Amino acid sequence: MGISPLVRSTLIAIAGVLIGCAKSRTDQTETSGDPPSRPAPSAPEATRPDTSIIVNGVELSEELLGQLRQLYPVTIPPGRYWYDAVSGGYGREGEPIAGQMMAGLTLGGPLAANASRGTSGVFINGRQITDGEKAYIERLCQTPVATGRYWVMATGVGGYEGQPPFFNLAQCPGVPQQGGGARSMSRTYCDPSGACTTSGILGTITTAPQ
Repeated sequence: MGISPLVRSTLIAIAGVLIGCAKSRTDQTETSGDPPSRPAPSAPEATRPDTSIIVNGVELSEELLGQLRQLYPVTIPPGRYWYDAVSGGYGREGEPIAGQMMAGLTLGGPLAANASRGTSGVFINGRQITDGEKAYIERLCQTPVATGRYWVMATGVGGYEGQPPFFNLAQCPGVPQQGGGARSMSRTYCDPSGACTTSGILGTITTAPQ
């Protein structure tokens, strides 16, 4: 069947319009010399310094930090720490013990075995201590420390996990005696400037205000 002249002329007109529109878009692109514009990437947000304090993998709330500062009125540097609630020992994550504070505080999550990344084979309250810590206890008590799992209280009394006590670090020859008796608890003294010294069976640390 043939196409009538009217239909043929209409199709030719439509084709002309389409070709003209396509050519117009091509000319505009070639004239500008630039590729089609794309949305500009959003600028990265300004990075803020991390001020969080994380203990045993859990960030401490402002309320809990306020209570902690009442006990130890010093500036606590931001960072990741481990805390042994049984003995009161604490330190930076991945590092050995830095000192001994009050035991029994509810700070963060449970103490991890690899909190100090120790390799000594000696575990105290679930944390594998470092070779340096093991050597310190051996010097303190003037006796080798066998590999194994131990519990140690803040007073220095301890034993094998699940068994009764059989040693007292406070009675080790290398522990300074005070008033004829061994140190039995952690103590913190702060001067008027805010510098504090915390002493206990497991170590002593001085913290200066920032």
